[in-house]
Amino acid sequence: MDGVDVTAEGLGLKGPRGWAFRDITFDAKPGSLIAIEGPSGSGRTCLLLALTGRMKATAGTATVGGSGIPRHLAAVRRVTAVANVAGVTDLEPALTVGEHLRERALLQRRFGDSPRLLLRRRADRARTAQQRVEAALAAAGLDLDALPKGPRTAVRDLERLEELRLSVALALLGRPGLLGVDDVETKLSDAERAEVWDLLRSLARAGTTVVAVCRTAPEDCVVVPTLRGEDRSALRGEDESGRSEAESDDNSAKNETKEEADALAQAGRA
Repeated sequence: MDGVDVTAEGLGLKGPRGWAFRDITFDAKPGSLIAIEGPSGSGRTCLLLALTGRMKATAGTATVGGSGIPRHLAAVRRVTAVANVAGVTDLEPALTVGEHLRERALLQRRFGDSPRLLLRRRADRARTAQQRVEAALAAAGLDLDALPKGPRTAVRDLERLEELRLSVALALLGRPGLLGVDDVETKLSDAERAEVWDLLRSLARAGTTVVAVCRTAPEDCVVVPTLRGEDRSALRGEDESGRSEAESDDNSAKNETKEEADALAQAGRA
């Protein structure tokens, strides 16, 4: 699937504990690399889930591939996929890489593809599924032969970067027009972060629109900050109560987690 355009005008999500994010406005062309930039607790993941149709915004509007948010979330979900989102795309540590790939390919073939494909011979369907898996692995930069036990390597034995690449590969099996990737910097070294950004750039160059959550975005992205100017100023140094930035971020992260739970309960997880 080709990449999709993404626009937002005053997009926001408010729950019982206040705003998860608000006043988000931007315009990105198909095949763009979009970076949702902000500190932990600033609504980054909520915004990612809203733009991919997994959360229902409560203010403003957005369009993804011509489908409106928040009115046409099902249509948005059909052209988007998410990876590396805690609580949404968690991998099963005990399963192997090969088992994850086979399971996702089966689900995609059974529920995600055109019903006409089910009329093809089983051997043809299996060949198509294998080709799709190989293409997704190549796009995600995950070499099964380089893993300790190849495709029989358990997820719990993967390095952090390998786990992220696997999550991206699983999302790409659905050939989405927009791929959302959460926390692209967490628990990675500087060199590994550079590898992840190179991966996301390659996906965007190939035509897929990519939305990535990060703390600090590279210069070549469409940057979407989750904090407004006055909010960013408040996060520098100590806040009015004298807490350090680290303490403020920790409390904000807890608030965001509560807000995500509220939003998921209200809108339903897709």
